Amino acid sequence: MIFIRTMISFLKDPEYRDLIATTIFILGLGTVAFHYLEGWDFVDALYFSVITLTTIGYGDFSPQTTQGKLFAIFYIILGIGIILAFVNTVYHHFEKERKAQEKKKKKKKKVIKPPTNF
Repeated sequence: MIFIRTMISFLKDPEYRDLIATTIFILGLGTVAFHYLEGWDFVDALYFSVITLTTIGYGDFSPQTTQGKLFAIFYIILGIGIILAFVNTVYHHFEKERKAQEKKKKKKKKVIKPPTNF
């Protein structure tokens, strides 16, 4: 539930919206490029793009053509920074939300003591 609220709040904030758009663009760029350069279908190309930029790298796919290898070098250097920025932003947003909820719970638990100097 928090994830959905976070994504909705991201879409309302121009800074987050730009980061989401950039992330989607980079993944789309890799998908299209690997589809045409390596001849992979779009699902395999998207899979490789996500696995590569998240640095998981299972090794089941790798570029075989010179053009694909050169693009992969460029793509990894550019894309990993963007993906890390996205993940970092999402993490900090979740952390901020969690702390706000904890603060709200503490306020509810706080008992108001009546004044004693009447």
